[in-house]
Amino acid sequence: MPTAAGCSGRPHVLWPRPRSRPLLRPQPRTGLARLHHEGPGGACDVRLRLTKDVLTIQKQDVVCVRGGSHCHRTVTLRRQPGGSLGLSIKGGAEHRVPVVISRMFRGHTADRTGMLFVGDAILQVNGINVENATHGEVVHLLRSAGDEVTITVEYLRDAPSFLNLPSGSPGPAGDHGSGACSPLFDSGLHLNGDPSSTAPSSPSSPVANEPKYEKRWLDTLSVPLSMARISRHKAGAETLRCSAFEVLALDGVSTGILQFRSAQEGAAWLRAVSANIRDLTLQSVRMANKCCSSCDQVVHMGWVIERLEDTGSCQTCCSKFLVLKGSSLHVFSTPPVSTLDWGRAEETYNLCEVLFKLHKVGPWGLEDPQPYCFSVLVGHGQSRRFSVELGSELAAWATSFQRATFMEVQRAGSRTYTCSWQGDPLCFTVDFALGFTCYDSKTKNVLWRFKFSQLKGSSDDGNTRVKLLFQHLNSRQIEVKELEFQDLTAVLHCVHAFLAAKVASVDPAFVDSQSIGGRRFC
Repeated sequence: MPTAAGCSGRPHVLWPRPRSRPLLRPQPRTGLARLHHEGPGGACDVRLRLTKDVLTIQKQDVVCVRGGSHCHRTVTLRRQPGGSLGLSIKGGAEHRVPVVISRMFRGHTADRTGMLFVGDAILQVNGINVENATHGEVVHLLRSAGDEVTITVEYLRDAPSFLNLPSGSPGPAGDHGSGACSPLFDSGLHLNGDPSSTAPSSPSSPVANEPKYEKRWLDTLSVPLSMARISRHKAGAETLRCSAFEVLALDGVSTGILQFRSAQEGAAWLRAVSANIRDLTLQSVRMANKCCSSCDQVVHMGWVIERLEDTGSCQTCCSKFLVLKGSSLHVFSTPPVSTLDWGRAEETYNLCEVLFKLHKVGPWGLEDPQPYCFSVLVGHGQSRRFSVELGSELAAWATSFQRATFMEVQRAGSRTYTCSWQGDPLCFTVDFALGFTCYDSKTKNVLWRFKFSQLKGSSDDGNTRVKLLFQHLNSRQIEVKELEFQDLTAVLHCVHAFLAAKVASVDPAFVDSQSIGGRRFC
């Protein structure tokens, strides 16, 4: 082992420096989904590609990798013994869709050309245009076209889902099942014959200058995930989509409705996309906090769904962006992205005067399918009800509300409210160090003062009047103090916030007992 002498004369062991390893980037997540369009055309199969900051929608297309045209392809097929072309078709004008190749048999005539693919729409048969032909008309042309059939095709990228074409196949080869659940007839009886009984001829050697085509997944839409939101709700309604959601970017670009094969697969994708959005949101929080003072830091922010009460319209839900920042809860219609945006909140509430309430079941009824709900109770007895997509998001909001409120209580130290009793104007102060103090608003003379620990109970009339029950330390007797406030709800929320913060400051276990952050949510 190599050594070197130090200042004390003792030899120091020179340990070899470990080699730095390159950071491993997470691999993109990919998977298949069914994309539902708002307009006509039904749905089509797509592939999703999820990276750290982008969700990309990909559709299959046939591309020319050597010579030829990228759009139309003209292919000549020679029938095998028995009349087989080695393919089956679906669709037709009677179904308002083109006739498409729905099945190909490996090693047979159509497959060996290397220029035909499942999903190709047939445009011409021996020079005859069949774009508006019925299913039966195309079948008749193919059967009666002779030993050689020349067809012109174009890949149908947005094939309607009810055609039930196989998706994800990398190339033309393969015995792709046409799907028994399709409402359209799959004509292949005389077009392909019996593929198991007819031995295919050996494939010819490819000519170097012949066009070569491949079926590939191509990017069609990229949705940035920074400040994006996920929605399982149908537009403006409380109803949730089953095994489906959409992702909407900050600029309004939407993926469309992404439907998954099972609830488990849909939930896995929902968690994966949500995790990436959460990580990007945390980066935005750190960036925003670099420009804010220590008393005006962002604690948490994110998208929620708000239930609209008595709107008089068919819209019962809408999206809001909530921010816990400094002393306030801010409600935005869109995320703040500039310094000026922070002053454009729809509503701002002081954290000492709001109360976070967690709903174990949906606040809109026991049968509500959305379980991750909470309410924010504000002044004058009003409340706003919100929901999130995941239990982990609900836990984050509960923990963040508690943390932000405790920080604001300790930062503010005290809050004073004007009140009265029997016509006398008074001031009522809640102080983190001293407790409760009431004094004359004119003379500033203290009328009474009690510690937090002396408050033994309270009651109110639900309007303006509250009774506070205090216990004297020496006599142990209970004394009742009555006060009237203009906004009694705000005062009661403030008392609750200061009491909870005081208990948490002396008993850290109280925080865990009040938080849902320790529970496991998916």
